Amino acid sequence: MTKRDNHYEAAFEEYLRARQQPYVAVDESRRSLVAESSLKSVDFIVSSASGDSWLVDVKGRRFPSGEQKQYWRNWSTRDDLDSLASWEQLFGERFGGLFVFAYDVVGDRAPLPAERLFEFRGSLYAFLGIRRRDYAQHARPISPAWDTVAMPAETFRRLAAPFDSFL
Repeated sequence: MTKRDNHYEAAFEEYLRARQQPYVAVDESRRSLVAESSLKSVDFIVSSASGDSWLVDVKGRRFPSGEQKQYWRNWSTRDDLDSLASWEQLFGERFGGLFVFAYDVVGDRAPLPAERLFEFRGSLYAFLGIRRRDYAQHARPISPAWDTVAMPAETFRRLAAPFDSFL
């Protein structure tokens, strides 16, 4: 198990271990250099039963987040999208880019039924995956200054699925 300071990534890794799911945790301490540019590293490479593998970028969010109780927060950076697309090209057609939104359930509602939540260090997590290409198709800018994007919540809810459905 890799040393992970990010509790969302640590919870996701423990979830994979508990399921005995084959995976590789990627060292994120340095960006990879490719053709005079750099790529943000993926967090995990996860094998599925179909033989395909997922290049996973974990996005940790609280559910709900903020004082206004915002549900289904799914923002990402343009760099995350671009880097994940580049990794897909480098790895080839058997590897798909997947954002996994790791929701730390802190309210009385959850994005998944109770039996699909994962307990880790006293907190409950829901792991929802969405293919990079689907996310990219529907993402809209939310902050030009931070170069962040997000999907409308309704579209995200329709296209995202419990992570285990990708295995």
